[in-house]
Amino acid sequence: MGGREGREHVRVAVIGSGFGGLGAAVRLRREGITDFVVLERADSVGGTWRDNSYPGCACDVPSHLYSFSFAPNPDWPRTFSGQPAIREYLEHVADTFGLRRHIRLDSEVLMMRWDADALHWEIETAQGELTADVVVSATGPLSEPKLPEVPGLAGFPGKVFHSARWDHDYDLAGKRVAVIGTGASAIQIVPAIAPDVERLTLFQRTPPWVMPRTDRAISTVERWLHRQLPFTRAARRGLLWGIRELQVSAFTKRPNQLGLIEALAKANMARSIKDPALRAKLTPSYRIGCKRILLSSEYYPALALPHVDLVASGLKEIRGSVLVAADGTETEVDAIVFGTGFHVTDMPIADRVVGAEGSTLAEQWKDGMQSLRGATAAGFPNWMTIIGPNTGLGNSSMILMIESQLNYMADYLRQLGMLGGKVALAARPSAVNKWNRQVQARMERTVWNTGGCTSWYLDANGRNTTVWPGTTGEFRRETRSVDLAEYEVVRAPGRERTRIAAAPVSGAAPVANAPTPAPAPAPETAATPDPDTAAPLAARAEGAA
Repeated sequence: MGGREGREHVRVAVIGSGFGGLGAAVRLRREGITDFVVLERADSVGGTWRDNSYPGCACDVPSHLYSFSFAPNPDWPRTFSGQPAIREYLEHVADTFGLRRHIRLDSEVLMMRWDADALHWEIETAQGELTADVVVSATGPLSEPKLPEVPGLAGFPGKVFHSARWDHDYDLAGKRVAVIGTGASAIQIVPAIAPDVERLTLFQRTPPWVMPRTDRAISTVERWLHRQLPFTRAARRGLLWGIRELQVSAFTKRPNQLGLIEALAKANMARSIKDPALRAKLTPSYRIGCKRILLSSEYYPALALPHVDLVASGLKEIRGSVLVAADGTETEVDAIVFGTGFHVTDMPIADRVVGAEGSTLAEQWKDGMQSLRGATAAGFPNWMTIIGPNTGLGNSSMILMIESQLNYMADYLRQLGMLGGKVALAARPSAVNKWNRQVQARMERTVWNTGGCTSWYLDANGRNTTVWPGTTGEFRRETRSVDLAEYEVVRAPGRERTRIAAAPVSGAAPVANAPTPAPAPAPETAATPDPDTAAPLAARAEGAA
């Protein structure tokens, strides 16, 4: 890719147009940066909320918390909104903030390589090549479906698809259907399709903990209040946020406090599952919270239907149209739906990022993902990721974490501007290692590591490289600004690398030594300092475009 003239050059290239990518684009514009592109592999924006359109698809985080603080939506239709409403919200964000001119659809990134001489990234896309001073990767951890390697799958004569690649042209009505997996997608799919199919068989390797989902329509009066009196919307969001912040210590420091929640989950199951044998199969043997707690008020009633079967064993092999479980159970079906999750700890984008030393990010992360403050990786100058290693949450909204990372991105770009000239920032390996040692030390006490389960939070080596072991308020403080002591300043060849030996920036102290946090302000007002932060989404269109 190198050496050819005439390629387009931009200040920043953002990869992906889900919440992370669109949020980065809005923040760039608010920072006065308009020389950027958003590279999207599909033909529309939306990320995981575009790809996951399966029946029953909805969010398990309350709507007023699962939205940008700078783009509040007073018109959410339900307390837990479905996929169509969330996708519509993202499309509206793209329009309201004038992002369409920056978005390149059908532009999948095939490879990106750091040019140490030119101090920029060379990017090859499906639509051609360009270069960028800075790359912000917002591809997300829930973007690449994960299919298990099942012997005989290629010879299955019926229909097969993953929940994130739903075939809407295939009618499941009257069919014998197998659903593989019992994660967040599966527990929504099962009750959504059960009324239509002839027979439904759920293959369960490990039962999840399920709590009721108190979803309801948001009334016209409530929506009117949120439009006319913005403080009511802010108060609602703040309350939702605060409750979840108070829950964090049980997950991260005192897992034994989760016993009451387990009792409530068992009571929820008992209300719908009267068969003791079925109840035994559905009762987890690990501590609640070790895997993500799932929310559904329809899942257990669906499993109690006479034409729905539970196979409490993983899928072992397929013989023609017969599915064989590990316990020997055989089931003949017409269609298979895989609800088997995504490549989270082995993100495919990492194979397409070549750093300063000529190795890919996947090669650097072969023993486990790690980054500095969830954003930057050693050996990859001027590259950062949104929703990077150890930024996931077990009980709250990822939008809060995304906005914290956008704060970090904004200050990163400010630091580059203040340094002047052609310059790059490279995360120091010692800083990356120190941050991750501290994160992993804190992880040892969490329910995700001690709860007795195997989850997608853990990588192949058993390390938890996905979840943040603290509150969202604490993460916001840790990513409020860039500490130049954690970076090397890299200039063009012929000029020495500069190591900044400054004291850590206030608010960016190492996580393990952070003082006991004071109560953080509600995210809606804490996300950005702008006085018009809480203005309704539609009202922001003119000023943001």
